[in-house]
Amino acid sequence: MNRPDAAFLQEALSLATQAALDAGEIALGYFRPGAQTSAYVQFKHGGSPVTEADLAVDRMLKTRLEAFDDTIGWLSEETEDDPTRLNKALVWVVDPIDGTRSFAQGRPDWGVAIGLLAQGRPVLGVLHVPAERKTYTAHLGGGAFLNGTPIAVSGQTKVRGARLGGQMAMLDAVEKGAGTIARLPRIHSLAYRLAQVADGTADGGLSSKNPHDWDLAAVHAIIVEAGGTLKQIDGKDLNYNRASTRHPSVLAGHPLLVAGLSAILTEDHPTRSSRDD
Repeated sequence: MNRPDAAFLQEALSLATQAALDAGEIALGYFRPGAQTSAYVQFKHGGSPVTEADLAVDRMLKTRLEAFDDTIGWLSEETEDDPTRLNKALVWVVDPIDGTRSFAQGRPDWGVAIGLLAQGRPVLGVLHVPAERKTYTAHLGGGAFLNGTPIAVSGQTKVRGARLGGQMAMLDAVEKGAGTIARLPRIHSLAYRLAQVADGTADGGLSSKNPHDWDLAAVHAIIVEAGGTLKQIDGKDLNYNRASTRHPSVLAGHPLLVAGLSAILTEDHPTRSSRDD
């Protein structure tokens, strides 16, 4: 199946949404608001944390989603990469817990992200934020929703005065180039930060370099269906399901706002790597 039809996407979205809700309940069993998680925490190469909750959610999602259609490829932050995905027309892209640091420290800004790629293009996305009871959903041509209510990006097209979320160095560079902006509180889950662009809470969202496919695929579909765009910092399209899962810095928002941010940041671009998760 090279281009899934609307009926397939709706069925897949229903499955992915329920899977994300169930995954959230698993994760909440380990979550301690305002306190350290009860889950065992270890650290991967490079210092990123992973908890037993991440792994439990990953196992459940892989079982559930592969049962839907075992011809669909699989890419997850917490599963050893299988290069056969590169030859698949359809690929699930999953982050079992996006924002593991927040989860482990008892902050609510973490979520379960499930995306579906068709020929490397995001065509479906679910982001469930269990601690805040928010569920973002979208599929190609079907619109974007938050808890079942349609959402849309804001109409902000100018960088000056825009409500922006991102790391301090990038926001400093934007303000230097455009004048005063409204800096939003830090959201540590990159997917959730960008989803707030889709629902209009933020006008724009920024990420420093090295986000992965699993950070972006689900929310990319949601932003596009909400009328926005997600681009590399240089304004080029993102390419998914490559041998490398890493991307340059990304920008999200109304297409004209993203173009303005790109123009500023390609002149003065911080090089710090992303540490959102």
